Amino acid sequence: QVRLVESGGGLVQPGGSLRLSCTASRVSFRLGLYTMHWYRQAPGKEREFVGSISTIPSGNNEMYSDSVRGRFRISRNNELNTVFLQMKSLEPEDTAEYYCNNGKQVWGRGIQVTVAS
Repeated sequence: QVRLVESGGGLVQPGGSLRLSCTASRVSFRLGLYTMHWYRQAPGKEREFVGSISTIPSGNNEMYSDSVRGRFRISRNNELNTVFLQMKSLEPEDTAEYYCNNGKQVWGRGIQVTVAS
């Protein structure tokens, strides 16, 4: 069964940057066919929407939650079959497990991002 695979997480100081990547466990599962979403879940909190990017034929439109708009940017590279979440000006409140999703039933297992000094 196909799943998504996140990478690029880790520990970063406040004000720093990280770039997360999301690929598929099977090359034949093309992320370019889906509006791709990023979610996050902090300890003791519910999973929350971070942002999404539509397919290129639909305009490659981006949407973001109020908490990350202007600091986070989602992009895609269909040749690499990868979706990226570029995060900058990170805050301790951004500490969470980050998940990508294809807008349907396919999820990744998550990647930890910790913002701390």
